[in-house]
Amino acid sequence: MDSRGFDSEGREFSSATEMWAHEIGAAADAPVSAAVAEPAPAPAAGSNGVAGEEEAGGGGKREEWYSKAIAYWQGVEASTEGVLGGYGCVNDVDVKGSDAFLRPLLAERFGAARRHLVALDCGSGIGRVTKNFLLRHFNEVDLVEPVSHFLEAARENLTECMEVGEDTHKAANFYCVPLQDFTPDEGRYDVIWIQWCIGQLPDDDFISFFNRAKIGLKPNGFFVLKENIARNGFVLDKEDNSITRSDAYFKELFKKCGLYIHSIKDQSDLPKELFAVKMYALVTEKPKIQKNGKRRRPKNSPRMIRS
Repeated sequence: MDSRGFDSEGREFSSATEMWAHEIGAAADAPVSAAVAEPAPAPAAGSNGVAGEEEAGGGGKREEWYSKAIAYWQGVEASTEGVLGGYGCVNDVDVKGSDAFLRPLLAERFGAARRHLVALDCGSGIGRVTKNFLLRHFNEVDLVEPVSHFLEAARENLTECMEVGEDTHKAANFYCVPLQDFTPDEGRYDVIWIQWCIGQLPDDDFISFFNRAKIGLKPNGFFVLKENIARNGFVLDKEDNSITRSDAYFKELFKKCGLYIHSIKDQSDLPKELFAVKMYALVTEKPKIQKNGKRRRPKNSPRMIRS
């Protein structure tokens, strides 16, 4: 049975399949997980996502789904407060949590040897994540964002981070493209970071995006998805046409994408009225399991010293 949920106008759906049929006129691939819908929390903090300013792929109701989303974000101020839905106060906590999650993953996956690291910031908005976090760790960061005034603000915010130099940490490329239409260059990225934007994609476009994006990863490269989490089923926001999925819903979609969870962590210290947030590190290869049933620890993985 598909997971149940509701929209922000109070309409209940017996399944995600029913909801997608209603919203986009097609039975988008939906996870197979029974769950009871939850009371709606406050609007989630997050950047915009993936609707394109030109016609989004497909026609009819799917096109309407994306055009309504882009219209919403076109009316949002290009500021931290704007892209975080009035919760600019979560910026520092968000950056701290992301840094704590990513830092050990980089050491484990790529080791201590010097390496030219490149990241892709998906749904980059005004460049908040790139400027405050990703440029600390990566020599180059590319940004993909469908809302033109957000991307122009990102260019301005990152002007000092665009100088060319061998050891410079710089914002390299700016792509004004929606995720449902974006395909990365083959083998360019060590990490593809996707935060507070994937909820704009229906399930079938979600799966198609990740399948295309896999080719953009270097050896040992991985995805990080940081997203709002519904307690059960899903919650559909009719104002910006985005869906908040449950952890079980995401895990079913990851399987359909051929992705494996390498690690997972909750974001702490967010305002109680907001959705919970999880960070998923996703890899394309199945983690190796030792005979004792535990995952094999990579050679470069730092060990925890317990007191």
